[in-house]
Amino acid sequence: MSAPIHYRRFAQSDVAAAHALTLELKWPHRAEDWQFVADLGDGIVAECDNRVIGTAFVWKYGTDAASLGMVIVSSAYQGAGVGRRLMERALETLGSRATVLHATPAGRPLYEKLGFVAIGMLDQHQGAALQPPLVPLPPSERLRPLGANDTPRLVELASRASGLDRSAVLPALIECADGIGLDRDGELVGFALFRRFGRGRAIGPVVAPRTAEPFRAKALIGHWLASNPGKFVRIDVPGDAGLHAWLESLGLLRVDSVVKMARHGERLASQDPQFAQYGIINQAIG
Repeated sequence: MSAPIHYRRFAQSDVAAAHALTLELKWPHRAEDWQFVADLGDGIVAECDNRVIGTAFVWKYGTDAASLGMVIVSSAYQGAGVGRRLMERALETLGSRATVLHATPAGRPLYEKLGFVAIGMLDQHQGAALQPPLVPLPPSERLRPLGANDTPRLVELASRASGLDRSAVLPALIECADGIGLDRDGELVGFALFRRFGRGRAIGPVVAPRTAEPFRAKALIGHWLASNPGKFVRIDVPGDAGLHAWLESLGLLRVDSVVKMARHGERLASQDPQFAQYGIINQAIG
């Protein structure tokens, strides 16, 4: 590691090298998954001998919030301070924005030194699901396909449930995902998106009215599991979503848990008490 390490902005031409880096570390991302997050965010690259050895990305939401993710360092350069320098440069671009991320146990000490504090947990479930039992809904509610005219309402629901402005992310996600909505007397009150990701498919985000028993979220998730029997599916759910035992009973085992952390968390918008995010988009974007 005698050659100097340079840091610069991520360019679209770096997608292939960044994807190769994730393959080296056995992350599940496809090149298309990388392209999606790169199109929506701004990244920093660490480069040595004209080779990409590290990345970090930020995604801005409105004027006050952001998420940070895809913090990756080649195994040959881990422990050399590359991750910290990538993080510092990424955070410089965000200023005082409230910033959230999902931390592995290995990354958490660094994030704490940079001012992040734990605010929750996230569980990753995956597997080939069994056929879910039908989840009954109240007579006034039904599942229905989403249409082009639903996009503004989807953005509103996703923003209210997450506390983050989803006006840029949701339309882009809808372009590459299928969707199912929860309709109550003609009003859309929940939805779940389903798309290609990594080794198979991913469900998320999942938004539904907040209740002690998340039966509406189960109905939305169950729709996609029933429509795709035997396919490999991943879903990342907040630790307090109340879905862990139900997902495991269907064969979607919890394979990992990470800590949700925030910097300048006092600037985060309050999540709407009426709606909850029962499944996130992904661990980078949140």
